[in-house]
Amino acid sequence: MKEFLKRKGIEISLRRYGIDALGAMAQGLFCSLLIGTIINTIGNQFKISFLTETVATIANVDYTVGGLASAMSGPAMAVAIGYALKCPPLVLFSMITVGFAANALGGAGGPLAVLFVAIIAAECGKAISKETKVDILVTPLVTIGIGMFFSWLIAPPIGQASMKLGNLIMWATDLRPFLMGIVVAVVVGMALTLPISSAAICAALGLTGLAGGAAVAGCCAQMIGFAVISFKENKWGGLVSQGIGTSMLQMGNIIRNPKIWIAPTVASAITGPIATCIFKLKMNGAPVSSGMGTCGLVGQIGVYTGWVNDVAQGSKAAITGFDWLGLAMISFVLPAVLSLAINAGLKKIGWVKDGDMKL
Repeated sequence: MKEFLKRKGIEISLRRYGIDALGAMAQGLFCSLLIGTIINTIGNQFKISFLTETVATIANVDYTVGGLASAMSGPAMAVAIGYALKCPPLVLFSMITVGFAANALGGAGGPLAVLFVAIIAAECGKAISKETKVDILVTPLVTIGIGMFFSWLIAPPIGQASMKLGNLIMWATDLRPFLMGIVVAVVVGMALTLPISSAAICAALGLTGLAGGAAVAGCCAQMIGFAVISFKENKWGGLVSQGIGTSMLQMGNIIRNPKIWIAPTVASAITGPIATCIFKLKMNGAPVSSGMGTCGLVGQIGVYTGWVNDVAQGSKAAITGFDWLGLAMISFVLPAVLSLAINAGLKKIGWVKDGDMKL
């Protein structure tokens, strides 16, 4: 069996499924739901007619350009997962159908359902691939068949469970904004720096509202924090690559000296409750944006999208100067100032030294 699994490239491990597949799923989300949301926001804000007009009507549902991109989130996630698991072509292409089914049947917890179902279907498809003389028929049938079966069997309960967990986190954050602001900001922020996907986690749990705002705060603290405290070593290239790229670049240095992680993490524990208790920062845009921080400014675009939607629905009177102040303070100013101050203290006591964060 071990030889068979090795020959088929099937590696049953936490890294393969919890890091590689989850990270790829987030990229699939970026290239569909997230891009679609951004396109819609640009079209609405700049009054670009070809981005706001209906370009297709399917089953009595009107779609804009961005709407079509967002509608493909299930297939995009599944194909991305299949790519990460190194699926052969026939399996990879079959994942389009699997992703659509799992996402549709998973409801609000579609992304998490896609993760589980896509992994099962992909590995089963890889196992049967090129084992028969009619591979072009057997491989798609097995991959899609198993994907459909598990979409029917486990996608609805997974979707319901993830929705309940996400709702529980958001309810707890509304009830205890200070404590949960710390917890959500620290956990999601650390997930962003670790080689797992904070964006996929937020999407799977549907984290929005105050909990989403706390998640944004935590991610920004990690990215901006590492960008500024490592500026001496990495200069402008490091500032940009970490500040609007990813703090994951520091993982190698964190393994060598875990103490360099203290400043951004403590900063996130401070900015999280400030976001929830003082600025009432909410992520009412796409949940995936909650786990993006300042990466491509997606987190900030998501918050702004939420403001626009709230104003359009009448739940928010207008976008105020205090809203913009809060977004700027939580996203950029406080993470930079707090991380610099905390890191300076760590350097004084010898826990961190110059060169520890060199990329």
